[in-house]
Amino acid sequence: MLTFVGILGSILIAIGMVLGVYNIYWLLLSVIGFAIQWFGDSLDGRLAYYRNIPRKWYGWALDINADWISTSIIGIGFHFYFPDWKIVAVLFIVAYGGAMILALMRYKIADKYIIDTHLIGPTELRIIISIFLVAEIWFDGVLWKFALIGSIVLMIINYYDSLKIFELGDKRDLIERT
Repeated sequence: MLTFVGILGSILIAIGMVLGVYNIYWLLLSVIGFAIQWFGDSLDGRLAYYRNIPRKWYGWALDINADWISTSIIGIGFHFYFPDWKIVAVLFIVAYGGAMILALMRYKIADKYIIDTHLIGPTELRIIISIFLVAEIWFDGVLWKFALIGSIVLMIINYYDSLKIFELGDKRDLIERT
């Protein structure tokens, strides 16, 4: 149920961005959506472990799918909010989706599941995006510039992380051959 709450938060984010085209103050709904999405996404697994009813593999698979659905929904919101900069929505989805794929590859190859990109994890990213959503109300255009630069930086990080994962995969192949 909490996973569904997280997806509903993502829908609110997208709705706030779509309505923000008509009235900038609707972006505040997106900030509320990020809080709801964080609540649902962050609490579901922790609550299951607290209640001693974790479903390690099912829960993990559900979480990955919910994250991808949420990222796509948020990307659709960016698509509508940036009528002249639709490429930014595509770059956001590509960059964040790439980071998710890298986390899965790292987990398969190195048996380490890390979803943070260096010092920034999903919680910090939600806070940063929310700050820029609020800043957009007073400084028109700051959101698409942040989204563009942030997506490009994330793609560069993804590139270097890919190289590290390839190296780990090569080392693991060598170990398994002997």
